[in-house]
Amino acid sequence: MKQLSADDRDPENATEALSDRLDSLVNQLVGRGVTLTQARQIFERQFIVASLRLNQGNFNRSANHLGIHRNTLRNKVAALRIRTAEYRDSGRRNRSG
Repeated sequence: MKQLSADDRDPENATEALSDRLDSLVNQLVGRGVTLTQARQIFERQFIVASLRLNQGNFNRSANHLGIHRNTLRNKVAALRIRTAEYRDSGRRNRSG
């Protein structure tokens, strides 16, 4: 992952840099014939997966991070066929034993 420079940490510069990268990505997707529905699904899936990784698979924290209700997140995870077990904290103890 690319390190942030001092300029990237400035909110205004970071927003501009993100906008430039997003513009480039969108142009590539449009050029390849990706539909809006396909792009939305790809983005939403990757955004949710990133949040689950950050929060070690915790749905409550991920839902809060994403700004959606926990049940909405569960529905999206099911619809997008995201396997959440791999994002859970492997250091947790198994409650069954």
